[in-house]
Amino acid sequence: MIIQFCAYCLEFKYSYGFTHYWCTIIPALELAYKTSIHASTSKPPAMLEKGWNPKISVDTLKEYLGNIHPTSSRFELFLDKSRHHANQSMNDAFEYAKQKWDKSHKAPEFKLGDLILVSTLNFNNIKGPNKSKDSSSGLFIIKVLHGTNAVQVQLPRKLENKHTTFTVTLVKHYTSSDEELFPLRNKTPLEVPPIYQIEEEKVLKALKERRLRGKNEV
Repeated sequence: MIIQFCAYCLEFKYSYGFTHYWCTIIPALELAYKTSIHASTSKPPAMLEKGWNPKISVDTLKEYLGNIHPTSSRFELFLDKSRHHANQSMNDAFEYAKQKWDKSHKAPEFKLGDLILVSTLNFNNIKGPNKSKDSSSGLFIIKVLHGTNAVQVQLPRKLENKHTTFTVTLVKHYTSSDEELFPLRNKTPLEVPPIYQIEEEKVLKALKERRLRGKNEV
């Protein structure tokens, strides 16, 4: 703690042109140590020694540090500038993030009964490599709207162990193909191959190979 305190104060000294030595700020460090909660006792040393704990705040810095050392006013200036710079940096970051969000974000509009696709990002029951996984699963029907942030869908039996509520960031509208725009697109029916014939051919092939091996051995 002492090493970090002194190192930071040296940086403050060179940045703002102060000529004091780090040892002149030790009284302020002593106050910070006495008012910090100790890990072994869960209480600050000032509470154990004097029965009261002075609060370190901007309003009381002059009251306590002014009587400890003449350089307390510079230490107060250091804290004020640090706090102002930190607040300004946080406000700038929040404003920048808000502008980027407002510029790129479009609030989705979902209604009851809409067909949607759910992202498979958090689906743990899909086996295989991630590259072969589908990005979305569905179709699902919206049953309940939880404001504008989440929707509740009706899941099939194979996903009954999964929670039925998803945030709007994980769902998207299902867009069906337009038959008027694609009139020549024919829906070809799926053909199931005759599995029994494949199994029968394998058995016949194995019997034939076995018979040939028996002749060769004789």
